[in-house]
Amino acid sequence: MDRKDSIDAFGTVSLVLFSALLAFNQVVIAVVNEGLQPVFFAALRSAGAVICLGAWFLLRRRPLGLRRGDLPGGLLLGGFFAFEFILLFTALDLTTVSRASINFYTMPLWLALLGHFLIPGERITRTKGLGQALAFAGVVIAILWRGEGGEASLLGDVLALLAAIGWAALAVVAKTMLRDVAPDRQLLWQVAVSAPILFLAAPFFGPFIRDLAPIHLWGLAFQVVVVVTLGFAFWLWLLSIYPAASVAAFSFLSPVFGVFFGWALLDEHVGWPVLVALMLVAAGLILINRPAQVPQNV
Repeated sequence: MDRKDSIDAFGTVSLVLFSALLAFNQVVIAVVNEGLQPVFFAALRSAGAVICLGAWFLLRRRPLGLRRGDLPGGLLLGGFFAFEFILLFTALDLTTVSRASINFYTMPLWLALLGHFLIPGERITRTKGLGQALAFAGVVIAILWRGEGGEASLLGDVLALLAAIGWAALAVVAKTMLRDVAPDRQLLWQVAVSAPILFLAAPFFGPFIRDLAPIHLWGLAFQVVVVVTLGFAFWLWLLSIYPAASVAAFSFLSPVFGVFFGWALLDEHVGWPVLVALMLVAAGLILINRPAQVPQNV
């Protein structure tokens, strides 16, 4: 499919569904963290995705295509992937899904900022600047409000925010250094490089096994097959077709879904400051995604 300058109907439906998947994924991570140490869980997920992607390339009789010239970008991609999920998985071990979702899905804010300097043709307009200000105000409210007691971890909130910045940096690398690399090969770089990093980091985060039960293994399998192997490859494919800021800005739906899933599935308390923060972040990211207005000649 040719590259496009704006999001069409197919892209809209795809990105809405992907946003819902990502939000549900936050619930899955929080549940699996009860049975597996978060960083060890992330390492197992990357290793499992390597196996799934290897089988994908084998079945399609395609070479892996990990070229030496792509090594710097591939190492950066995998490094940011490991950084992102060390922080996110740990954040979801410390704070609520609702709060982590609001902070983590500010990624478009950081991508728009990085893209302004690093991605040609993705400059910040006045409207996008206003959107960034609103989204940032929502983040400040979410982090400063500590009304949920022990579950409202400041460290967890900050880790989720830093994970969002790592995700944005990953997207910039994918759009610049590896823009000519197929999405499934980009994903292979991410999981193949991140797996050993995560396994080496895991012993510093405590015992690998907690109160392990079958539901945690099912959650791990869901993460490996549905979220990483299929979901992330699909997102990278969309990123290769549509403008980066527009693709990323659809994640404004993920905190909405995330707050809903946290309330509906995990019985999380959602106070009014969280709802205000959610509305500010969503409004800001909608403005970031708003197409530039072209003056009409009369």
